[in-house]
Amino acid sequence: MTTGRGGKRRRRRRIDHKALYIRIGILVLAVLTVVLGIYSCVSGNRRNLNVDASEPDIDVQLLDVNPYSRPGIETEEINGIVIHYTANPGSTAQDNRDYFNGLQYSRETEASSNFVVGLDGEIIQCVPTWEVAYASNERNFDTVSIECCHPDDSGAFTDETYRSLVQLTAWLCLKFDLSEDDVIRHYDVTGKICPKYFVDHEDAWEEFRQNVRKAIDRTLEN
Repeated sequence: MTTGRGGKRRRRRRIDHKALYIRIGILVLAVLTVVLGIYSCVSGNRRNLNVDASEPDIDVQLLDVNPYSRPGIETEEINGIVIHYTANPGSTAQDNRDYFNGLQYSRETEASSNFVVGLDGEIIQCVPTWEVAYASNERNFDTVSIECCHPDDSGAFTDETYRSLVQLTAWLCLKFDLSEDDVIRHYDVTGKICPKYFVDHEDAWEEFRQNVRKAIDRTLEN
């Protein structure tokens, strides 16, 4: 006991360590629950996608034939599908298609893709699958390229983009008699960090290819 001013007595407050530990434990559990819940929404739903390999809705907006984005050169036998990301956060499929088409005027670089998947899952075809797109360096002549939009610098795709990408990739695999093992990243060709999220998260990349396999199987079983 201690005595303060005016003679009043104050009781020293004792710390209840057991109660403190319980509160800390509850707080940690709550944080883990939130984190796991977010992971479940992002990853768990993608492990259980109900997507098949049927032909998706494709908006065909072919680029003008030009030396900078659509050279008009025929591809060889298609041996793979190459996945890319735009590296331009927040841009739309239409933005990227128009950028590719505008290269014939700006002449700043050579770039294009056969398909672009947008933030809302829309798919625009820029170059026919039987023509070369300037996307995957030495693999331009025997692959089909898919460019994907993303909302932020992490490179992670929206659920809508992801679903359309799985379906489009699976459909192309059936079209060209390929499997998920023939689906690669730009990174696998040149070492470029593209698509960023799938390079930074190898488990997410393998999960994506598993979803492509499941989509193919769903279609073959029907």
